[in-house]
Amino acid sequence: TITENDLGDDNSGSESTSGLLQASRDVFLQASAYNFGQARFNVRGIDNEYSNVMINGVLMNRVADGRPQYGDWGGLNDATRNQEFTSGSAPSDYTFGGIAGTQEINTRASIYRPGTRISFLNTNTNYSYRTMGTHASGMRKDGWAYTISAGRRWTNQGYFEGTNYSANSLFASVEKRFNEKHSLNFTSIYAQNKRGKNSPNTDETTNLVGEKYNSYWGYQGGEKRNSRFKDSEEPLMMLSHYWKMNSNTNLNTTLSYQTGKIGNSRLDYTKSDNPDPTYYKKLPSYYISLHSSADVYTPNLAAAEETKTKFVADPQLNWNDIYRINNENLPNGSRIIQYEDRNDENIATFNTNLTSKLSDNVLLNAGGNYEYSKTKNFKNLLDLLGGNYFVDKSTFGFGNQQQSDLNNVNRVVGVNDQYGYNYDITSKRLNAFTQFKFTYSKFDFYLAQNFSQSAYQREGFYKNGFYPENSFGKSNEVVFENFGFKGGITYKLTGKHLFDVNAIYMTKAPNTKDAFPNARVNNDITTGITNEKIKSVDVSYIIRAPKLKARFTGYFSETKNSTDINFYYADAVSGSTGGFVSEVVTGINKRNRGLEAGIEYQLTSTIKVTGVAAYGEYTITNNPNVSVKDDAGLITKNDYGEAKLTGYRQSGTPQQAYSFGIEYRDPKFWWIGANANYLLDNYLDVSTLKRTSSYYDAAGNTGIVIDQNLADSYLQQEKFDPIKLLNLVGGKSWRIKGHTLGLFANVNNVLDFKYKTGGFEQSRNGAYKEDYQDHQGGGIGPFGPKYFYGYGRTYTVNIYLTF
Repeated sequence: TITENDLGDDNSGSESTSGLLQASRDVFLQASAYNFGQARFNVRGIDNEYSNVMINGVLMNRVADGRPQYGDWGGLNDATRNQEFTSGSAPSDYTFGGIAGTQEINTRASIYRPGTRISFLNTNTNYSYRTMGTHASGMRKDGWAYTISAGRRWTNQGYFEGTNYSANSLFASVEKRFNEKHSLNFTSIYAQNKRGKNSPNTDETTNLVGEKYNSYWGYQGGEKRNSRFKDSEEPLMMLSHYWKMNSNTNLNTTLSYQTGKIGNSRLDYTKSDNPDPTYYKKLPSYYISLHSSADVYTPNLAAAEETKTKFVADPQLNWNDIYRINNENLPNGSRIIQYEDRNDENIATFNTNLTSKLSDNVLLNAGGNYEYSKTKNFKNLLDLLGGNYFVDKSTFGFGNQQQSDLNNVNRVVGVNDQYGYNYDITSKRLNAFTQFKFTYSKFDFYLAQNFSQSAYQREGFYKNGFYPENSFGKSNEVVFENFGFKGGITYKLTGKHLFDVNAIYMTKAPNTKDAFPNARVNNDITTGITNEKIKSVDVSYIIRAPKLKARFTGYFSETKNSTDINFYYADAVSGSTGGFVSEVVTGINKRNRGLEAGIEYQLTSTIKVTGVAAYGEYTITNNPNVSVKDDAGLITKNDYGEAKLTGYRQSGTPQQAYSFGIEYRDPKFWWIGANANYLLDNYLDVSTLKRTSSYYDAAGNTGIVIDQNLADSYLQQEKFDPIKLLNLVGGKSWRIKGHTLGLFANVNNVLDFKYKTGGFEQSRNGAYKEDYQDHQGGGIGPFGPKYFYGYGRTYTVNIYLTF
């Protein structure tokens, strides 16, 4: 199964709160980042593709999926700490924004505090060690300022088995101030990251070998080797001009260019049996759920026990076996290879932003940006795994259908050669906004509006055997025009008590991955795809007293016309013999509503207590349409009609979260704190195909009488167990001859609580019959849901010196 976690797993989950650590003193948002983020909590249940993340005003959200690629500036915490964050649809000085907040990172050299900071960190999460050094000159008398920073993170073994990690980061910012009105700043960021991935696992696998199990790795020559890793390297360069036009008006303009690559590796075994150690025929459940041709339950318990013993004794990928298979087939080329799905990006952006104080009470923000990106997408062969060459010919289909490129039949490829698919996606995005802020003694309010245009086009470089007339050359250009309006008001009851309201209505272009449903092999454009419609409102009561700070918020948001595309292998879809399919779900409507509260109270001069609560209800509110297509053309039906999803919960985040914390800060510069956290209402991502009428299709349920009560129980959405996390944190600093030496340490999940952070139903078997037969074997089937797990007990120790 290829899921979104495979295709973009650095851009989901708790990443949307990562910018809040330095950007906001709001107690609720801090708890969301520090404490709830471990459980992949999304504020208000909104995915970070609806947020805006910018560096020097340049949008860093990717056109493919709408999400920011945080790894592009990873490991540069000191260099990116100058941030401004606005929550929800609240006003930002830099952009119109979305409904999940706006984060602006400023890298202007002169705003960094002069001095040097070096640090060393040890942890047991994604990596084991991090070292980082930063030096800032401040603005010198000759009008020059510079800031440089470098970092490295690494481990041979992360928290999950077989997850090695290596990352190097470099940053430089140089500013020249010509006079009081003009400054020019050049920023360059280089962040290289290569890390091994960990697999989602079924309950069956976890019960046999534990929560840290990772099926992607195995021993080779006594060393752990992961078959799947993410390798990213996308340097970014920015030239910014700061113009103080007069005492009331500033115009900041930035030109940026980003290039580089992102590669996600895996094994290509289309010419051999699946080498994955969790392949369904290698697990006990396969033998427990066996049925005869007459649909009689005939479990082979002896074979199940034998398979269990064998798997527990050796549950990892067998690299030696892969090399043996290829060596035995040397004259015909490798049967199993390692490749990466590569995205080589080139992104050029122009952005300008105007801020003008029109009067004592009125402030104007206005801006515009244009982005041109071209992303080259292809399979890149990494390792022949003992073979001499590889023939780019599929085992699926017949005759010419097996060719990935009819212009180069039976292509022979080697290491670092392209094969399989090869195409460009070109995107042009134009955006402009204006915003007026009005400030008075009792009321503040704002009004903002924007217009955007997005144009996408695919150009294929291979004439695919399944789509000879619709794969080579350029597709039609698809264009989306969008607009948005938002406004808000703050009523100051007193200086300590405020009421705040924000509302927004906007439309949003689909991402390119949704516009082209099967871009790897053809030029198709998703039928009926259109702009998303988004509306949101939130109301807050805010207290800002010397000892008490609090915020109580109610919110409501709705998105309509979303699209979701998945790829997986399906057995016997519409009577076919099974095949790799693309599933397109269109017209998805979602509703998010709830309450959030954060309270911070200074009990004494040294003791502070905090309380945070989030109660949400995130649902799907309609029955979207489903279409399924396989490249071989074996599926007799493509339109599967409605999926009965109304009332199902959105997946991927807890919908309730509560935290209580206490902190002691000693006058002698040491502090310690503890937080108890309770999160619940996290749901499994359901199979859309199984909620269509095909689940009851007679062709897939031959010989079985459907019991509707049982069917309802099989289709009930799974809710994960609540999560209980106890976290401890503390620190100490010393002043030594004008320098500061500091120590920070924390222990998260002190009680080593085991919990699921997410997961998905597999769609391979999409009929009632398979569920019924699996439950005859105790509910353990070979294609049960796969789950992701959170960290158990983890720690971080960081020591730093500033001078």
